[in-house]
Amino acid sequence: MNNNLMVMAAGVSSRMKRSAEIDGSSHAAIEALSKPKMMLNVGGRPFLDYLLFNARDAGYSDILFIVSDRDDTIRNYYTENAGDEQFRDLTFSFAEQTIPEGRSKPLGTADAVLSGLEASPDWAGQKFTVCNSDNLYSVRALSVLKFDEHLSALIDYDRDALGVEPERVNAFAVIWKDGDGFLSDIVEKPNAQQVEKATDGDGRVGVSMNVFRLDVDTILPLLKKTPLHPEREEKELTETVRMLAKQEPDGMFTIPLSEPVPDLTTIADIGEVDSFISSNS
Repeated sequence: MNNNLMVMAAGVSSRMKRSAEIDGSSHAAIEALSKPKMMLNVGGRPFLDYLLFNARDAGYSDILFIVSDRDDTIRNYYTENAGDEQFRDLTFSFAEQTIPEGRSKPLGTADAVLSGLEASPDWAGQKFTVCNSDNLYSVRALSVLKFDEHLSALIDYDRDALGVEPERVNAFAVIWKDGDGFLSDIVEKPNAQQVEKATDGDGRVGVSMNVFRLDVDTILPLLKKTPLHPEREEKELTETVRMLAKQEPDGMFTIPLSEPVPDLTTIADIGEVDSFISSNS
């Protein structure tokens, strides 16, 4: 069983910083303007720590952080604290996602995963789980992915159970499954018609929260072929997964879950995430 977890943490936290600029003077806003959002203090620790605790409890041991080439906050913190008892049984490594000249942001999540795999040739022939760094995925979600035996898998979240306000959740990628539970299509930032099409007979809409179990040898060539989105100008992992589903009809299994996923996007989320962590500790 492969114990690899890739954490995408190279984003520039633009929405968090915009909200911090509006907020202005609070301690949280000042902190948010100086460090990546996943490293903001929640409950006395960086938010990202809690994701790693859940990963540890789900059975992962090899953590690969995809970090920015313009910020050393994550690399420095986890290098300095690697011996912390809370991180027992975890080993940390780092891969940089560079921001190309002329751009203010990285090339997207597919590029992040490609950067990680190219920096980890020893992962060839293995599987790995990949996830965002600003969502707190549960031990259950991470565990069921780790032990899933299909070629690849994703968590099929019930949109109405996520605990996220409608205007934000409406932008999450919606998914379609066939009768055997395999992914048939996935669309990032869907329009109303696509959401309606993705609604099942019970009124449930399945969405992806960017947490996947992938096979290195299968996904690597698709990552290299993933095009830039014509409007957002990013290479999106959602599109890579869509390519996989079209290439391999049984290539991506969907695992339904109905549970909240705390999301750290703006200053307003910090208090809610703190309350969630306090009530579940």
